[in-house]
Amino acid sequence: MLDRFLLQGPQDARFTILLAHGAGAPMDSASMTSTGNALAAVGFRVIRFEFAYMAARRTGGSKPPPRAETLNPEYEAAIAELGTSGPLIIGGKSMGGRVASMVADNLYRQQKIAGLLCLGYPFHPPDQPEKLRTAHLKELATPALICQGTRDEFGTRDQVPGYDLSSRIEILWLEDGDHDLKPRKTISGFSSADHLATMAKAVKAWAERLVV
Repeated sequence: MLDRFLLQGPQDARFTILLAHGAGAPMDSASMTSTGNALAAVGFRVIRFEFAYMAARRTGGSKPPPRAETLNPEYEAAIAELGTSGPLIIGGKSMGGRVASMVADNLYRQQKIAGLLCLGYPFHPPDQPEKLRTAHLKELATPALICQGTRDEFGTRDQVPGYDLSSRIEILWLEDGDHDLKPRKTISGFSSADHLATMAKAVKAWAERLVV
């Protein structure tokens, strides 16, 4: 797990998805692994990577997450190091998706990526809905899919429709999902596996529309 990248899915997949982790959990967390498995199961080549502050924790460090925008160069460096051929979708879980969203347009204009995938986008900090992290999303040019739980404390279904977001952004709402897209089965009738399967199928259908 100390390798630069974690790879899943077929080598000859039409699309590669590069995913970064969230602020508090590594690239091999249970949530990231389950997400990668679900996407690989529908035919994506899924590659996960870790920011330096998180990698440092593996050797006993305890570095806190830096400001998201300071990680932009690391995300761009990961793309350059990866050097994939064929359509590339970038994104990530929570903060990882936010960082990807900040570098996406420059890469999209250079035709280096085909789209942006955010899993549980952190529209605002929990209990601080006034502190929106959406300014750059108003004019986003990159085709984007945000997969969001309806009760995600970083942006619920009641809150997000009121935000000024680019028409390039599509949102998949997962009923009763939390920030990890996990529902309460006794309330929603859905399991985590159900939501991940729905997410993966939706991502596949969306990706197929990106490249004709």
